[in-house]
Amino acid sequence: MNERVLAVNGGEPELRESFPDMFHWPVVTREDEEAVIEVLRAGTMSGTDITRVFEREYADWAGAKYGLGTCNGTAALQEALWACGVKTGSEVICPSMTYWASAASVVAMGGEVVFADIDPVTLCLDPGDIEHRITGRTVAIMAVHYAGHPADMDSINAVARRHGLKVIEDASHAQGGFYRGRMCGTLGDISGTSLMGGKAFAVGEGGIVLTDSRELIEKCMLFGHYERLGHSQYAQASEKLTACPEYTRFIGIPMGGVKHRMNQTCAAMGRVQLKYYPERCAEINRAMNYFWDNLSDLPGIRAHRITGDGCSMGGWYNPRGLFRSEELDGLTCERFCEAVRAEGVRSIPGTNYPLHKHPYFTSSDAFGRGRRTVAEPEYLPVSENTAGTVFTLPWFKHARFDIIDRYIAVFRKVLTNYRELL
Repeated sequence: MNERVLAVNGGEPELRESFPDMFHWPVVTREDEEAVIEVLRAGTMSGTDITRVFEREYADWAGAKYGLGTCNGTAALQEALWACGVKTGSEVICPSMTYWASAASVVAMGGEVVFADIDPVTLCLDPGDIEHRITGRTVAIMAVHYAGHPADMDSINAVARRHGLKVIEDASHAQGGFYRGRMCGTLGDISGTSLMGGKAFAVGEGGIVLTDSRELIEKCMLFGHYERLGHSQYAQASEKLTACPEYTRFIGIPMGGVKHRMNQTCAAMGRVQLKYYPERCAEINRAMNYFWDNLSDLPGIRAHRITGDGCSMGGWYNPRGLFRSEELDGLTCERFCEAVRAEGVRSIPGTNYPLHKHPYFTSSDAFGRGRRTVAEPEYLPVSENTAGTVFTLPWFKHARFDIIDRYIAVFRKVLTNYRELL
């Protein structure tokens, strides 16, 4: 049999091994285990002493003045939204192409989501599709660093400044990523980041808020961290309300009616992970850039990565590739991915389901307000057509180039022989 025949057409697969150690994550060592066990044995899972140390260390690493650990990334975003003044009747502009929490958190605050399209190269919020969506009820813009690619924050911040809006970053895909010399999560007014077990920076389950504003961090504490401010207005507070003293009379009950503190087993693991994450993150970057550098001469696919001084992809969370059908005589992304899978590498077309098409936002009225939870949905062409323009690819955690070469060979084989697929 001709060895160049694609496996999808009856040829021999290029890759028959799976190399699971290349993709296992997070890296958990004895040091992580001992840190968690120490918390369990001390019975301080619901304390805050270790969490506050982790917050300080994470904020210092990221380059922010304040950090606040939360039980998950969704909680972090809810706190950030409330701190920025999102309430019943508010509007928040959000990309449709993102995880549901970026937008559903707005609904939880009583607000309405105004979806905007994404840029076809960055897959992040398109700065050119924001301004015409701003109304008198718009309070904030939610910028998501999708699949690790930093959003165009200079342009987004410029729009926000012109209209007096807050910029909230969802940095859940971009821990350790840089945009023009500053780390993702420190580029807007405030950020919320997931640190759950599947993320590039993983602590088991958790999240963190970052900001340079004392007012905003205090409001986040008020929303879901009552124990940080004392158990009643008469109790000795562990944190002082210096920027929001008008809320002192409410201390004792969280303003959001929720309890968002981070479990200290996660904070303890987070401290250990942070010690090694820059090194591990750098290795992921070496691996992923090696993969793309060795495919750059082929037609039909492009790297979804940021370039330039002071810019990086961080941990490359859930990496994507950009597909260009017109360079392959009209070959569809679906057929391309089918051929790649047949050669032994998992790849599927598309990204997240566009949220502006989901019934939750278009018709659910989850909280019985008598109205839908999204502004009138419209056609967002880039978001709705990613199944034809974007595909998933291996997320290498180690720079073992001999193994990565095996995966490169799969993509080279398919693209070199793409006419077999037409």
